[in-house]
This record gives sequence, structure tokens and C-alpha cells, in this order.
Amino acid sequence: MRLGQDPELDDLRRRVRELCTDSAPRRPHKAGVRAPEASEIPALRKWTAELYGRQLLGVNWPVEYGGLPDPHPRHEAVVSEELAKAGAPMPVGGGLLAASAIIDFGTEEQKTFYLPRIRSGEHIWCQLFSEPGAGSDLAGLHTRARREGDHYVVDGQKVWTTNGHHADWGYLLARTDADAPKHKGITAFAINMKSPGVQVRPLREITGTADFNEIFLDGVKVPVENVIGEENKGWMVTTSSLARERSSAGGGVTLFRALDDLVDLVSSTTRDDARLIDRGEVRCEVGRLAAAVQVNALLSAYGESRAVAGTGDAADAALSKVFFGEINLALAEYGMSVQAGDSIRVEGDPAAHADGWWQDAFLYARAFTIAGGTNEVLRNLVAERGLGLPR
Repeated sequence: MRLGQDPELDDLRRRVRELCTDSAPRRPHKAGVRAPEASEIPALRKWTAELYGRQLLGVNWPVEYGGLPDPHPRHEAVVSEELAKAGAPMPVGGGLLAASAIIDFGTEEQKTFYLPRIRSGEHIWCQLFSEPGAGSDLAGLHTRARREGDHYVVDGQKVWTTNGHHADWGYLLARTDADAPKHKGITAFAINMKSPGVQVRPLREITGTADFNEIFLDGVKVPVENVIGEENKGWMVTTSSLARERSSAGGGVTLFRALDDLVDLVSSTTRDDARLIDRGEVRCEVGRLAAAVQVNALLSAYGESRAVAGTGDAADAALSKVFFGEINLALAEYGMSVQAGDSIRVEGDPAAHADGWWQDAFLYARAFTIAGGTNEVLRNLVAERGLGLPR
């Protein structure tokens, strides 16, 4: 299948652009996936309701919960692209991931309660998957949930939880059968983040911001009706969520934006009274990076095309994520290197190029090679599932 021009998508792009111009909350231009400040949350809740209310997101949901009867296969990818181009935010938190699990595996009561509140922005969700010592090896998690009558008691620790300090609800994975094989004894839950025993600690990163959190769960009671799917079958619930997280339609947009700024940087920077862009070795490196950015866009489109045509596999999103992370890091490293001594200048320094954006991007870029599954683990996934190589 080819992803060509489509009048329906052209109209969709126009609608998203107009909405962004009129209503999108303005956020600081930072690299990566950055958590908002508490003061931004009310506006982001309202923005979430706007995106869903205009049926820009959630179009693949059941019609009775706000979806469209026959949405275009590329609808949400196009919306993500246009939001990224406009610098407008997606809904804060993991509501899309949680909604996917609830729609595919949840009860009618869960759908009726959670889905409208995700659409309205009333509920912000976080993803409680990763743990100390079991990040990319998700099935190696140690958080326990034991059944006691009409509820489970959960004990454990989660880490690298984006927006956990803003979340109302958490999409939790916990081990409910310690004797089962790693992938068999896991259960998915919806957990109220205001429950007694839930402690959230923001993690201050090298960027100076706190985008992630560690979550401590000490005797937290979770009602039985909050199980998503069946007990001990949480791995099945989880796999689709991970595939969604590892593929991002807006990722290519951010690379093209960084490439444009890199060209501006080398064009405006001089050494020995000559512009860097006039040096052959600089032009070669910028050209190499530009080619990689273009290949990333084609690879992403190829994976999306296969998914739309029903011919994709688990390796597509993993390969795209690995490629994006490596190119993003290479761009940030080169953007820093051409600044030489000025690379120590940061945000607020009048002499910093783009107000220190490159410095912030460099500090954050390594996270993209780790978050959502480390590139090393995802390469194994590509080798085993995509190429059929032995473990």
C-alpha cells in the first residue's frame, strides 16, 4: 500500500492546523517528551477534551464511546503529525495506551466509566510498567498483587513513570502468580493514583526537569473489578500498548525540525572568518544526517503502510524506534560539536544558539535510546521476530 495524497486527509490537516492556531496551549519548546508544570495541567485537560470532542483523536474507538463509524486508517497518524508541526501537545499522560487496553480487553462497566473520562481530560493516566532491574525486560517485573476477597493488595516499586505526578489513574502490571513462567503470571490493573499506599517521587534529571517518577506501592488495595482482561493474562493486554508507544507519527517531524535548525546553526557559525557550512567536511556530515532523517521518514511510512494493509509485524515498530533514537542522538551530538566552546552555553544565556535548545536536546537524546524498550533489546526483537534468528 502507498501513502499518497487524499482529499479527506487534506481537510483533516486543515482542521487540525486551524484548531492549533486558535486553541492550542503554548508550551516551552523543549526536546523530547517533557512533563508539564502543575500550572499547565488545567489547560491541557481542556485541550484533551477539545481534541477528542472534535473527533480528532479516539476515532478508532467504538462509536458508542465517541469513535467514528468508518475512520480513515491514517487519521490519528495525520493528527499527530500536524500537532507536532504546530508545536502543539498531544494529551498529557498515557490515556491512549490505557484506552487501547480497556477497549480491547475491558468490561462494559470499565468502558462506560473510564473512556468518557479519558476523552474529557478528567482522568490523566500514567503507565506503571518499568521497574528497577526490569525496565526493558518487562516480564521480569517483581511488583506483586495478591487476591484478598474482593480486592488485590499490591506491593512493589515502579520507575521512569512519565507524568506519574500528574496522574489520576495508573495502568499497572503486577505479578499475580509467582510460580508461573515470566510471561504467564502477570495481570493488568487500573489503579487509582490517590489510593492509600501510593507514593509518587519525581526524579530530577540531568536536564534539570522532573519528567519521570518513581512510584512506591505499599499495601495498595485495588478492587477486583479493576482487573483489565483476565487474571494472569496481562501480557496479552500489554503487547498492543507497547507497540503503540514505540511508534510515533510525530517523531519524524521533530527530526526534520532539528535538521533545519542544524543547517541554520552551521550556516550562522563562523570559524577563522569562514562559515562552517562552506567547509566540505561539515557539508558532508550535514548531508549524511539529512539522508538519515529522510530514511527515517520513509521507514516510518513503510511501517505505517504495512500496518494499514494488515501485513505488519512486531519488528516494524521496534526497528522504527531504534532508527529514530540513533538519528536523534547523532543530530544532538553533532549540533553540540559544531558549537565548540559555546556548547556550554545554556538556556537564558544571550549567546546560546536557539536559547540553549541544543544543549537540552543533547542531555535528553540518550533517553530515546532507552525509553520504550532499550535499543539493544529491540534489536533482539527485530532479529528474532523479524528475521527469524534463534534466541
